[in-house]
Amino acid sequence: MTFDWDKGNLEHIAEHGITRAEAEEAVDNDPLDLEVQMAAGEERILQVGPTRAGRMLMVATTWREEKLRVVTAFPASPGFREHYLRQKGARHVKERDDKRRSRHPQV
Repeated sequence: MTFDWDKGNLEHIAEHGITRAEAEEAVDNDPLDLEVQMAAGEERILQVGPTRAGRMLMVATTWREEKLRVVTAFPASPGFREHYLRQKGARHVKERDDKRRSRHPQV
């Protein structure tokens, strides 16, 4: 998937303490779709998903031509983290984390 980044959206997510890599990981790492909104004349998808480090983020995206643009991203509240875990299953998250640890053992 190709993302659409520019100074505007990079600076916006940085204000929330989120990096480009984290936002992309949350979108690529089995997010949970929460809702679709119409804003500024475009369809925006709100998702909650984990980064590879386990940080849970809320990410709003929109499609612009063939690229996915991150409109905003910020840390998920504890309630949305729990919602993700209930919907995806804590077992699913544990299995994903176990796979990650087996690929990247601690030294």
